[in-house]
Amino acid sequence: MRFSSVGADDVVIHLDADPAHGGSGAGMRPMELLLASLGSCTGMDVLSILRKKRQDITGYRVEVEAVRAEEYPRVFTEINVHHVVWGNDVSEDAVLRAIELSETKYCPAFAMLSRAAIIASSFEIRPGSPAD
Repeated sequence: MRFSSVGADDVVIHLDADPAHGGSGAGMRPMELLLASLGSCTGMDVLSILRKKRQDITGYRVEVEAVRAEEYPRVFTEINVHHVVWGNDVSEDAVLRAIELSETKYCPAFAMLSRAAIIASSFEIRPGSPAD
């Protein structure tokens, strides 16, 4: 039940099933990888936009959680994306606009998944850096 996926740059990602379903837990589950892709896609956009807006970002994390349907194929029905931004004098308007641009213009993972599930986004700004 373990698979290795090789990307265009020869980077390998391992996928595996839950041990209860015949896997060994040696990789991400395919549905986890979808959420990781969404978080990474929107995160790259948000960081890029905030940098262009000259925001003093010292750390960033995106948390993605989802609810799945009870019936097979158990697709995502709701996805929550929470952006945590650390920095100095970071503008709420800049963060809100960066997220909006990612969701409406730049992130193809968001565009695809939003056709199948309700996606809600939120954010918080924390002063300093993640190590503080």
